Amino acid sequence: MYSPKYITDIAEVPGLSESEKKSLAAVQEKFAFRSNEYYLSLIDWDDPKDPIRKLVIPDPAELDEWGRLDASEEARYVVAPGMEHKYEQTALVLVSDMCAGFCRYCFRKRLFMNKTERGVARDIDADLRYISLHPEITNVLLSGGDPLFLSTDRLEKIISRIREIKNVEIIRIGTKVPAYNPYRILNDRKLPGIIGRYSTCEKKIYIVTQFNHPKELTWQAVKAVNTLQEAGAVFANQTPVLHGVNDDPETMAELSRKLSFTGITPYYVFQCRPTLGNRHFVVPVEEAYFILEQAKMRCSGLAKRFTFVMSHVCGKIAVVGVDEERTYLKYHQSARWEDIGKFMSFKRNQNALWFDDYKIPVSEKRVL
Repeated sequence: MYSPKYITDIAEVPGLSESEKKSLAAVQEKFAFRSNEYYLSLIDWDDPKDPIRKLVIPDPAELDEWGRLDASEEARYVVAPGMEHKYEQTALVLVSDMCAGFCRYCFRKRLFMNKTERGVARDIDADLRYISLHPEITNVLLSGGDPLFLSTDRLEKIISRIREIKNVEIIRIGTKVPAYNPYRILNDRKLPGIIGRYSTCEKKIYIVTQFNHPKELTWQAVKAVNTLQEAGAVFANQTPVLHGVNDDPETMAELSRKLSFTGITPYYVFQCRPTLGNRHFVVPVEEAYFILEQAKMRCSGLAKRFTFVMSHVCGKIAVVGVDEERTYLKYHQSARWEDIGKFMSFKRNQNALWFDDYKIPVSEKRVL
């Protein structure tokens, strides 16, 4: 039974030259590195622009002092230790402080800066009490870190306790494990049984994956997904638009098509958040919009179901249109109930990287 070895020191990555390892040491000191033999095997080391390399191998550009560690101000919505309640129906519970790999673009890198040891699961008693006292919460999103990096026994304890709360209809598991290490799923005979037990006909478990590039959809990854689909999980995918990874129409179209072929719904495509160290990943908002619209032209309806959004402190802001003069945005979701559905029109700004880069809207109106 193959289980890939994890690597937490950039000096141990076999595909890098000694000079590259030396130049990347300073980056690793600031933002921790973590990957494994399987995922590193997907990299074409002869191609310095290989997208998988860009996703997981540190880059000196990360030392550029641009952005903030908590770009979406998640701390503002913390209501219990490690738990956020930003949107009425959804509670976000950070169940782990470790991932199968550290994405270089991660917007929660503050949680594991300089962390290479195995993560520790949190006590979620206070979180569960809060959820049970708020009947408006029908969705619980397990995130972190990565919930599938926890032991299967620990994950089952968390899921079973959430299932005891009557108002919770959906449990979501946000994970990049199927991309980073599908053997975590393929080698685990117990996990499908847990999914089958707690993903019922009327109360599903959704697994929200993070496939960023078509190369990640290997036969191992697809088989891992299929294993949990057969057990009863419903799959959706989200990815940011990332410069040098998927910021061209054909790549994004291929990713969306492959996801739909596999039975994974393309769910959200995010504008890359202005997180510290992420400037080299960020594509201007309007450029990203046109890339995604061109990608949709190459897709069937099932493959182009994603919504292009900015996950801003005030809510999820969808980019719904761009013409010669204006960019049109809408609150897809909002921390303020009265803002949900609000439509906004801004003068175009081809250099805008985030919602804050737009000026006072030309007009706004409620979409009923």
